[in-house]
Amino acid sequence: MHDLVIANARIVDGLGTPAREGSLAVKDGRIAAVGDDLGAAAHRVDGAGLVLAPGIIDLHTHYDAQLTWDAFATPSTALGVTTVVIGNCGFTIAPCRPSHRDLIIRNLTHVEGMPLEALRAGIAWDFETYPEYLVALERRGVVPNVASFVGHSSVRTYVLGEDATRRPATDGEIAQMRGVVLEALRSGAIGFATSTLEQHNGENGVPMPSRLADDREMLALTGALGEAGRGVFMLTKGMTTTIPWLEEVAARNRRPVMIAAMFVDPGDPERVFRELREVEAARGRDHELWAQVGCFPLGMEFTLRHPYPLEALIAWRPALEAAGEESYRRVLADREFRRAITREVGQPGVPNRFSDTHWNHLAIAEVKRPQHRAFRGKTIGQLARDSGREPVDCFLDLGLADDLDTLFECALFNTDEKRVSELLRHPYAAVALSDAGAHLSFLCDAGFGLHLFGHWVRERGDLSLEEAVRAVTSTVARAYRIKDRGRLEPGAWADLLLFDPKTVARGPRRRVNDLPTGAGRLDTPAVGLHGVWVNGVQVMDERGPMRNCGRPGQVLRDFAS
Repeated sequence: MHDLVIANARIVDGLGTPAREGSLAVKDGRIAAVGDDLGAAAHRVDGAGLVLAPGIIDLHTHYDAQLTWDAFATPSTALGVTTVVIGNCGFTIAPCRPSHRDLIIRNLTHVEGMPLEALRAGIAWDFETYPEYLVALERRGVVPNVASFVGHSSVRTYVLGEDATRRPATDGEIAQMRGVVLEALRSGAIGFATSTLEQHNGENGVPMPSRLADDREMLALTGALGEAGRGVFMLTKGMTTTIPWLEEVAARNRRPVMIAAMFVDPGDPERVFRELREVEAARGRDHELWAQVGCFPLGMEFTLRHPYPLEALIAWRPALEAAGEESYRRVLADREFRRAITREVGQPGVPNRFSDTHWNHLAIAEVKRPQHRAFRGKTIGQLARDSGREPVDCFLDLGLADDLDTLFECALFNTDEKRVSELLRHPYAAVALSDAGAHLSFLCDAGFGLHLFGHWVRERGDLSLEEAVRAVTSTVARAYRIKDRGRLEPGAWADLLLFDPKTVARGPRRRVNDLPTGAGRLDTPAVGLHGVWVNGVQVMDERGPMRNCGRPGQVLRDFAS
């Protein structure tokens, strides 16, 4: 007898096969059969003609800290995600010496927009090394499956301490770091992740440790992948990192390289396509590069207390380095500071950075003081044109007059949907970039898969449902060598998603206060989602997460070669 049969469903298998009517049976956490008359089961679900697909695999999350207090990886599980990959960009909490814990937390607070008080209250520090971290996750249990990168910034801090953000590493330190990475890979890390992105700064604007690494260090640490014969190299790319250099890494190690974040940039819309042509050329030479792309416009809510979109600007550094609010206010009011901002945002060709095109997309969402209510809903570009003033003056004057609490909303990248469609359909694209678990007060893109099925399939018709499901299941599972997931076929793990293709979407954004200490985050509910199963156990129904589902997820350690 089967444990579960989901009958009368429209099966989309994740492999691109045309959808078909049928049923699916589960036994001992794996798919036992797919067909028509599958026999008896201890539990039977009527699919009622809804789509049954593999669960979504989210390659780009930052749940490293949250999973120590929240086994559900909220809100991803309730948005159809059955496997999360954590540790992206190299921003992890393991390895971590006890003396470095607060330093790691403070950097995460800034670079990934996580509430400091929630991290201090919530993280369970029952580990130090990376292998101990995986054991701790397994001991507590997880609801979705979890695969974890070993992160460069944490490894650098573990070996160099406070100097990790100050200087290049010595040969001895590089050898020690390589040993830590090898230990992590052999204990079950999915790969090694890092970042060279300019806006990835920690507390007080200090660059995250990985940004201090030179090519010698980068080649040595990525070389651990080749030595171990396993793992993915994931990099969030800054201005100085080139596709040819990343191809060199792939060629040296014969391992996949995942490049984030590949956006359509309004400041240079063709740049991402030039880079994709370089990726295609590398693939033609049998070097496995992947472009990580998103299906949302990258947009953020922010205030001047933490203006993340502007922090990549060189001219913004005096504001980042200001000591205390009074000093910060003086910097924002300074005329030369403002002129420098205007000059820099007007420079063409700088990738993935706030530019003068963004003033027209920078909207005033909320204000604190009643006298500013007339500005709500307007853009900074509109205010500048109406007043004949520079946009930077309108922006900073309003923020200062509103006690730094004006809530701005900005669509930064991927705003041209015609060009984004080209990205989504590219054969070497990996659809991800949710950033789930990070930037909690700025965005919530954890529902990217539901948005793909609703917006890009049903509303726009750029992809078929079969293509969209494959993009966030078997394609990404193959890229990351995740075994027996992302497909509906006998023997695969029963990670399942039941949804209505006529309504599936992510709901409107809302603010909730469910983090430790009651700290807030943005959330988006699922629409049209009727069930989620992880390893054959139902973890979500049409009402939301099932809190009594146990901990059916696995900490993934064994990956294909």
